[in-house]
Amino acid sequence: MLSLLDRSRTRVDSTDPAALEATIARAVHAEQVGYDRFWVAEHHAVPGIASGVPAVLLAAIGARTSRIRLGSGGVMLPLHQPLVVAEQFLVLEALHPGRVDLGLGRSLGFTPPVRRALRRDHEDGDTFEDDLVELRAYLDGTSDVTAHPATGRTVPMHVLATGRGLEVAARRGLPVVVGGPILSSPDLAPALEGYRRAFVPHLESSPRVTVSLDVLVADDDATARELALPEAWAMAVSRQTGEFPPLEPIKAIRAASWPDQVRRRVEESLSRAVAGSPSSVRRQLEELADRTGADELLASTSTYDLDALLASDRMLRSLL
Repeated sequence: MLSLLDRSRTRVDSTDPAALEATIARAVHAEQVGYDRFWVAEHHAVPGIASGVPAVLLAAIGARTSRIRLGSGGVMLPLHQPLVVAEQFLVLEALHPGRVDLGLGRSLGFTPPVRRALRRDHEDGDTFEDDLVELRAYLDGTSDVTAHPATGRTVPMHVLATGRGLEVAARRGLPVVVGGPILSSPDLAPALEGYRRAFVPHLESSPRVTVSLDVLVADDDATARELALPEAWAMAVSRQTGEFPPLEPIKAIRAASWPDQVRRRVEESLSRAVAGSPSSVRRQLEELADRTGADELLASTSTYDLDALLASDRMLRSLL
């Protein structure tokens, strides 16, 4: 399977509502060119991201599409009551039957003020696994409390596998989404092997791995690498300032001051991205598939130029 993750990234010369409209337009385009699933994320009070409510955004996307699956990548379960999450996604399932997937993560928030606003703290006890079990019971209709709307269908769950996520997913018989620095780590293969080996089926489920990473395709390697720059720059600046900024044009980034630490972090981000010509990207993704045995590729790409982003999506779909 081939899917896209869109974080509703804002841009320096545009508005938050425009970022949401761009996400919906990208989902419509993804369906037209044949993607299997379109995921959206949950980030709270982040200046560079317009949406923190996956269920609401997925409802809007579902109303403008008819086939593509709708996924959350993901709902941050520690910030919500499991019953409320179940009700939100059962509503989505009722409105868009057979198209809804619930990806679940465990992040507590971007900064200490945001965590305080969300009434969460790192000192709070870790109830993630228990909350997963409770949530699944609501979705399966096996809890003492009946979540509505009752559709007669369940909503598939996925675990964003950070930290102990792989162990929890294996123990509970759930699919995993793996991304970030671990993809280039020598620990990746043994970690996935451990997940598959320890997997305990739930209702005949089997191990399933989705690999998530930045992928940009352009006519040549140099152009694709430039398109990857706005996101890499934003990530590097956020580690310098503590604030995740909107995406900037490539020309403005090239004209800015590049402290050594920022330059190093930009290069690190670019080295992790798959950005290149169609032949270059195909080669890198085939190597990744060989290393991971992944069942799904989730391209979590963004760039400043929306037309270039859609063109990249088209070219990536044509490769796989």
